[in-house]
Amino acid sequence: MYQFAKWKYWLIIIVMVVGTLFALPNVFGEGPALQLSRNDRAAMDQASKDKVLGLLNADSVPVEASYTEKDRLVLRFADTETQSKARETIAKRGNGEFLVALSSASRAPDWMRAVGLKPMSLGLDLRGGVHFVYEVDTVGAVDQAVDRMERDARATLRDKRVPYASVTRVNDSIRVTLRSQDDLTAAQDALRSPDGSILLNTSDSAAGPTIEMTMTPAEVKRRQDVAVQQNITTLRNRVDELGISEPIVTRQAVNRIVVQLPGVQDPNEAIRVLGATATLEFRLVDETNNPYEAAQTKRVPIGSKLLNTRDGRPILVKRDIIATGEQLSDASSGFAEGSPQVNVVLDSRGGQSMMEATRDNVGKRMAVVYIEKKQLAEGERCEGTRNGALCTEEEVISDATIQSVLSDRFRITGLQATEARELALLLRSGALAAPQTIVEQRSVGPSLGQDNIDRGIRAMAIGLLLTFAFMAVYYRAFGWIANLVLLSNLILTVGLLSMLQASLSLPGIAAVVFHMGIAVDANILIYERIREELRNGNSPLQSINVGFEKAFATIADSNVTTLIAGVVLFAFGTGTIRSFAIVMTLGIITSLFTSVVGSRALVHAIWGTRRKLDHLSI
Repeated sequence: MYQFAKWKYWLIIIVMVVGTLFALPNVFGEGPALQLSRNDRAAMDQASKDKVLGLLNADSVPVEASYTEKDRLVLRFADTETQSKARETIAKRGNGEFLVALSSASRAPDWMRAVGLKPMSLGLDLRGGVHFVYEVDTVGAVDQAVDRMERDARATLRDKRVPYASVTRVNDSIRVTLRSQDDLTAAQDALRSPDGSILLNTSDSAAGPTIEMTMTPAEVKRRQDVAVQQNITTLRNRVDELGISEPIVTRQAVNRIVVQLPGVQDPNEAIRVLGATATLEFRLVDETNNPYEAAQTKRVPIGSKLLNTRDGRPILVKRDIIATGEQLSDASSGFAEGSPQVNVVLDSRGGQSMMEATRDNVGKRMAVVYIEKKQLAEGERCEGTRNGALCTEEEVISDATIQSVLSDRFRITGLQATEARELALLLRSGALAAPQTIVEQRSVGPSLGQDNIDRGIRAMAIGLLLTFAFMAVYYRAFGWIANLVLLSNLILTVGLLSMLQASLSLPGIAAVVFHMGIAVDANILIYERIREELRNGNSPLQSINVGFEKAFATIADSNVTTLIAGVVLFAFGTGTIRSFAIVMTLGIITSLFTSVVGSRALVHAIWGTRRKLDHLSI
């Protein structure tokens, strides 16, 4: 008589209990919700939560559930009509204190959320959302690189004290005209790129000896690739601000970026967030003129610029820029003496400019100007300068006195903790490296997404019922064991998807149906092997043991080859193809466990303990 180890029973029980717990939140579904964050980037505290709930209560807007998650307040409602009414109430009576985003939230009980249990993350085609395709202007990226090369050429020749007549741009090249032939060698040494990315060609002209600077074809391609990758990084950072789970930001073809945001119901809001960029400028404060007088008379002194501080105070800054965010090489947030700060590291050229400016102005004030560019909807107010849908807002976040000479490392204070983290993140990612435009935009409404879910579940249910019926009729009692194993396989797959928070799309549902077929196929192989052993005259118990043992090699081989296909699809696929690969791979793993270990445990529990067994219902 075959002895089935007791620890295997306990393993199966523990795995099934844990898998069921992780799968359970999917039973409750999701409801329309709002995600709120503070406009000043501070975390949502209890006072802010009470204020929002008070506004909604005053307008008789019922809230099903409210809780904070990742510094955001989540409000869940019974239907979309109540959700829309709540959004209007907060927008009208919140005095611009809160940023509101339409979303959805699980209806699972609070205790499940408290222990970290979440439902599966649904993809764009199931949950609804927006799909964008951006086209990056790689030609513009090269133009920006050539402009920087022109500025760097002037600065380099000036630093090396090489006299020149002019530095001009001619198409995609920079032409440097020298005053004397004697300076040609020194100019070439100064302008030569250490990595060989710039070609230098010399010639003589009527104005004097000239040097033509041109980027190599490899460098041009590298600049274009860097521009696309930089824009992808920037877009990913913007997507993080929306608080979306499982967003997709990936490259498509040479110069296109695909952005999929499941659950976003307002495409205009997504466009505004994705189009926003931020940078810094460091300028000296104009302390000789009165900023209040300039603000009242609307007359700004020549060489100065009128801005406002965070608290609305007018301030005059010099038009000459000491350094910009483009010259940052690193930025990180931290604390000093309990106050948030951003630690800034400039490149060599920015550090040199900062040192020269602060060396001559110790005791004077320097302003840190925060510049944000974002796209606004029609009729939405712009606090700065508006050009069509693009709004540029500038404000001084710090105007401290220069205590000593600064170099390439210093810190920015006067920020809140969340604001410091976001500013450091924006500065690290930088502004968009190249202009980009939306060439494709699609929206999938929540109702269409729900319809896709209903159709997918219906197809899966029909497939499972037909499979259950076939197995029960053809394999009788063993068929019912296979059905129970198949149901356990489905529960474990859903539990794994929920635990890993992997995105499930329509192809993912197809993968579930596909791996259900693989799972039942493993049972069929085992059962047919048992039948064969019975026909050969072996006893029922011996047939069961031999059937499981000899079928295992075939089952393992078929599952491993399918698993390899899933890994390849995940490695080289994108979007919904990856969703299919993830579900298929997880399904194969659970199938091996349930079909081999789980099925054998059930068969042994029913027939394996009998001392005398004359017949098998198979």
